Formats: sequence, C-alpha cells, structure tokens
Amino acid sequence: MMIAINSQDLSAKDAYKLISGTVIPRPIAWITTYNRKKDVVNLAPFSFFSGVAGKAPLVSVSVLRKDNGQMKDTARNLLDTKEGVVHVVSEGLVHQMNQTAASLDADETELANTNLEIVASKFVAVPGLQVAKVRFEVQVYQYVPIKDEHGQIITDMFILKVVEMYFDETVLNQDNHYIDAKALKPVARLAGPQYANLGETYRIMRPK
Repeated sequence: MMIAINSQDLSAKDAYKLISGTVIPRPIAWITTYNRKKDVVNLAPFSFFSGVAGKAPLVSVSVLRKDNGQMKDTARNLLDTKEGVVHVVSEGLVHQMNQTAASLDADETELANTNLEIVASKFVAVPGLQVAKVRFEVQVYQYVPIKDEHGQIITDMFILKVVEMYFDETVLNQDNHYIDAKALKPVARLAGPQYANLGETYRIMRPK
C-alpha cells in the first residue's frame, strides 16, 4: 500500500526530511571560498550538488538558507567574489568534512578545526585543499535565487563553470579521461547524519 502525502500539508522541516531522505545517494561538494576582503577562507560541505550540462563544464550547488532566512557564508562569498573551489569528498576525508559543517562566525575559518593544508589555485584567488583527490576551480556562471510562495528566498542556487580540474593520478585514466570510481572512493550523503560509501558497482549497456 502506498502512503500519499500532499506537500501542502507538510511543514518545511518535514518536507526537507522526505526529500533529503529519498533523493539519495547525493554527492558532496566541499567548497572553499574567500570572503569579500579575501582574508578568510570559508570551507563547507553541501549535498544538493550535481552536474548540469554535457557540452559545457557546469555544476550546480544549492545552498539552503538558515532558519532565520539569512544567507550562508559560502553563498555570500560566491556572490561577492564570483569564484571558489569544489572538492570531492573521499572516504578518508569524511570526518574532517563533517568538522567543517559547524556553524562559525563569518570572520572565522573552518580550516582551524582541521589539519588540512591548502594549495594555491591557478585561475581563482581562493586556495584549494591539497588532500582532495579531485578539485575544480569554479567561477559563478549563473545565480538563481529560489523563492517560496511568499516571495522569500529559501535557497541560493549557483551554476558554476569549472575552469580548471585537478585529479590525483590514481583516479584518472589520462588516455581516455575515465575516472576510476573505486580509487576515488566518493562519500555520499543520505538523510540527517547518515552517509554511504560507493559499494558494489555494475554495468548495464544502453539499448541502441
């Protein structure tokens, strides 16, 4: 028997729980950004993250607003500086990634709660994380404020253009540009505090 739920009967919290618990597994964008003065590196994870286009190197990330409606630091920084670095979270990084999900003041860096080392970027000012097996230098391609039925912004969605890609040699086949997912060992977000590893993989060929 199916249970039918009308979304209009749900609180925002319950609707989020059902969506985030169903749209799984989700990749995690671990993003470094600079504040406007470029003197604080912000580092935070976001799991409403996906690819956008096949013919252009575009990815999307949605930054949900705080309960009081305020914009999060990452979103504000992307709007102010128009750039950042997106990292893929591998299994060995999940606990440090979780540390950077803590709520800090805008003038504090999440890096202080980790032992992560940063590395200079080539096309953007903000540095990346040296330990990540994959990182993308990105620039804001399009900003899409998502509003509720009252016209209030509830999510800041960004389409980001990847301008430079970095891959650890263990995860990239340079001859055909294939990524070895088993070597990358990406971590996926489920609901609440739950995460998942890649697990078993299999192939199914598309019909012609």
